[in-house]
Amino acid sequence: MKNLKIAIIGYGRMGKEIEKYALASGHSIHAIIDNDNDWETKLEQLQQSDVAIEFTMPSIVVSNLKKLMELNVPVVTGTTGWWEQLPDIEQFCARCNASLFYASNFSIGVNLFFALNRYLANLMSNFNQYSLSLEETHHTQKLDAPSGTAISMVKDIVKHHKGITGWKFATEAPSTDEIAVTAHRIENVTGTHKLIYKSEIDTISIEHIAHNREGFARGALLAAQWLPGRKGVFTMNDLLKL
Repeated sequence: MKNLKIAIIGYGRMGKEIEKYALASGHSIHAIIDNDNDWETKLEQLQQSDVAIEFTMPSIVVSNLKKLMELNVPVVTGTTGWWEQLPDIEQFCARCNASLFYASNFSIGVNLFFALNRYLANLMSNFNQYSLSLEETHHTQKLDAPSGTAISMVKDIVKHHKGITGWKFATEAPSTDEIAVTAHRIENVTGTHKLIYKSEIDTISIEHIAHNREGFARGALLAAQWLPGRKGVFTMNDLLKL
């Protein structure tokens, strides 16, 4: 495995976690970009980086991705809350002949959970007596709600369950063909997602609980090791061959 020169874009909780595991894995942190001034003062280090890992905010992620693509720095992003702009980013990536890896969640366990969710949605598609709900719980500093992981789950359900057409917050009185979504924000909760199929006679549920951020950081680092040398837009399905 090649030791990478990594640029960290966003030096918050995830940025610090990624730094810790990158250094422990023998990689070097070549640049840390945490404000507008850093883009100018650390431009040379950024251009020399093998890959950038971006965890910032929905309001600035698209701008960050475009800057990195223009610099021809492969970028891995775990920022969520910008999916409606994905078609624009995909086109921009193609024009720049750049490399982008994005995920709503980098945890290997969560991505296996995604695969299980898709399988279960297809299986339950023939049993319309079950209503469907999704509960997600995160720390109070999480900016988007529902979480990007929850959004990924409901999109997969709509795609694979012929009786489900969309979702609404549980407080918005969803119809029988919509998923009722509840988002909780509680101090010091890393991330929990619980999907529930309920009928009058029984309940089927699957749940993923993240105990810490290590899985997210290690997954992002795995993506960063995989991306250099590839061109285009990739996800965890490509990396894990799901």
